[in-house]
Amino acid sequence: MFRTITSLTIIFLAAVLLTSCGTRTEAQRQCNIKVGIVFDIGGKNDRSFNAAAWDGVRRAEEDLNICLYDVEPGNPVSIEPAMRAFAERNFDLIIGVGFAQGPIMQRVADDYPNIKFAIVDGVIFEADGKTPKKNVASLVFREHEGSYLVGMIAASKSKSGVLGFVGGMDIPLIHKFETGYEEGARSVNPNIKVIDNYVGVTDAAWNNPGKGKELALSQINQGADVIFTAAGNSGLGAFDAVEQYGKNESGEANKFVIGVDSNQNGVKPGFVLTSMVKRVDNAVFDVVKEVVDGKFQGGFHVFGLDKDGVAYAMDDNNKALIPDDVINKVEQSKERIVSGEIKVTDAMAK
Repeated sequence: MFRTITSLTIIFLAAVLLTSCGTRTEAQRQCNIKVGIVFDIGGKNDRSFNAAAWDGVRRAEEDLNICLYDVEPGNPVSIEPAMRAFAERNFDLIIGVGFAQGPIMQRVADDYPNIKFAIVDGVIFEADGKTPKKNVASLVFREHEGSYLVGMIAASKSKSGVLGFVGGMDIPLIHKFETGYEEGARSVNPNIKVIDNYVGVTDAAWNNPGKGKELALSQINQGADVIFTAAGNSGLGAFDAVEQYGKNESGEANKFVIGVDSNQNGVKPGFVLTSMVKRVDNAVFDVVKEVVDGKFQGGFHVFGLDKDGVAYAMDDNNKALIPDDVINKVEQSKERIVSGEIKVTDAMAK
């Protein structure tokens, strides 16, 4: 049943989970629902994808009175034992963060059909490979739609006519961000040039800010003055790269970065043009609430512009950087995407 994961490993990890996953235990709180979340190797403090999921479960902990446990694996081989440890203790919901956990959750969900699971950015099927698995909620997003809007903002801001895109792992999911970004940019400037690079082809690509900075600096040297990063913790290197170019005499940044997943406008104030926010927090909160309310449903849970599942971030850190007329055009395009008038290419659907 446990494949290569031994019973001893499960028992050991279960003990670890009870003693080291923060201070939240049943003994300390009166709650009936146990939720476990397993992050990817970027960790919950990546200020991006994982951090958004963490915000969602923490909100559920406070608002819904759940008992929350979390694991930051540190390396890919630790993910499955952690997930199985939660399942062995009959947790009410086990959440996996990131598409890379898909094959792992597939195995664990098969072995524990009475346990409820949710995966962010992954899709889990029954044995036929077509039917969504009944005990797994697949939380997926229309990242290409939000990326289209930040592409419009990038092209409107660019003085050089050259944009950059730094992706994390070179996979179809991140191609969704890149393709939407390019299409949005070209809707503003058909002659815009977009330079794209990826950090790597393994899970390590999400946690290498040094490489992210190297790629961003290379793109800047090729003329890019706005860089969109969809690379998890690696993307923070692009923030350092644009900051390195300082500000002009008017006090405005010479180069800009666009954040991703969480609102990263405050990471390097003034250097972040906007962020393509992916409301992983809301998606995670919603699935926890479904369990609490006894309304859990497996299968696809899709979040796009129509459900505020993706958006571009505006706040005090960047409102002076983007003119009102640009915002008006972006909002018009948002409405046209929601209505179906504008069809943004989904690179994963090709």
